[in-house]
Amino acid sequence: MKLSIIAENRFWMAINKPAGLIVEKSPFESPTIEDLAWEYLEGTVKRPFLGIVHRLDRVTSGVLILAKKKLALRELNQQFSDRLVEKVYHALTAAIPEHREGELIDWLEKDQKNKKAILHLTKKTFTKRAILNYKVLDQDDSKALLEIKPATGRFHQIRAQLAQMDCPILGDTKYGAQEAFAEKQIALHAYQLRFTCPLTKERISLTVDAPFGLDNDGKLKGSF
Repeated sequence: MKLSIIAENRFWMAINKPAGLIVEKSPFESPTIEDLAWEYLEGTVKRPFLGIVHRLDRVTSGVLILAKKKLALRELNQQFSDRLVEKVYHALTAAIPEHREGELIDWLEKDQKNKKAILHLTKKTFTKRAILNYKVLDQDDSKALLEIKPATGRFHQIRAQLAQMDCPILGDTKYGAQEAFAEKQIALHAYQLRFTCPLTKERISLTVDAPFGLDNDGKLKGSF
């Protein structure tokens, strides 16, 4: 398996992460995205450096940024921390939202033991605010294709908040979906990422189409 590289320069590279792989190196499984990135860099750079800037869940596909310099890692981490990185996701939900678009605001608790997000209507000492905006792009009789713009980057935020409004992501049985999708995958894709290049200081916009969707007849399409 090889990386699908979208773009790169001396400071960073962007890949199209396939669903089913974890990002960080692990003693319990191989390959990971980090394994594949090291294999690529060792074949192209004399003294490679690799920094994990952010993560996507195993079950999620899409745009992922990796740092090739320590300076890039620091600057990109700061951009994520300061919410200067714009993220757009696409998701197929197992139900159709009541409203065509809207904003979801919840208070999220991270359940470490069960690796699951729990949502609350009011603030608690152990919660963090979770905000996202969604819009229906397409739908059939029972499923909807959504564009999602999270304003915060909480653990399993999109998965939990969509499930909270009775529209779990297709295949996401952890959050209430009943219909299967594909092994180690759910219908959630990091479609677009906008950030500032640490090298040129220009605004970069990277887009990768989702491997799923609805066709003109309202039927599920894609390669899984």
